[in-house]
Amino acid sequence: MDAVFLDTGILLRLLHADDPLHATVRTAVRALRRRRSAFCTSFQNIAEFWNVSTRPASARGGLGLELPVVERRVQTIDRWCQVLVETEPSYVLWRRLVASQGVSGVAVHDARLVATMLAHGKTHMVTLNERDFRRYESEGIKIVTPQSLANDSR
Repeated sequence: MDAVFLDTGILLRLLHADDPLHATVRTAVRALRRRRSAFCTSFQNIAEFWNVSTRPASARGGLGLELPVVERRVQTIDRWCQVLVETEPSYVLWRRLVASQGVSGVAVHDARLVATMLAHGKTHMVTLNERDFRRYESEGIKIVTPQSLANDSR
């Protein structure tokens, strides 16, 4: 398996030990490491990570972390993951995906992630939002949940 794409929710829970899903996500990532999988993510995921991490804890989903803490966490992600950037081919793929899959509203961001993955030849995504990405299985995207990886590693 080539590099496995880690979605934002995976990155957040992996680096936030107080999260209820931290242990499950950590076990899943360890299982992938044992399989010698490399990791990748996207610029969009890093931006989402920064957004949630710096958003006030009083706001929906915010962690309220200080900027130096978030910067250290992003540096950790940079060490673990290849960060995929958008290219002209990813834009062309995104346009095709949103038209062919009938994507609208907030789901356009998921299509953007898939287009970036496809443009870089990545096919496996670990996500907590499997339902959001199932429509892209017909495009060759394979969705993996941390729960399934954690169960496989036992």
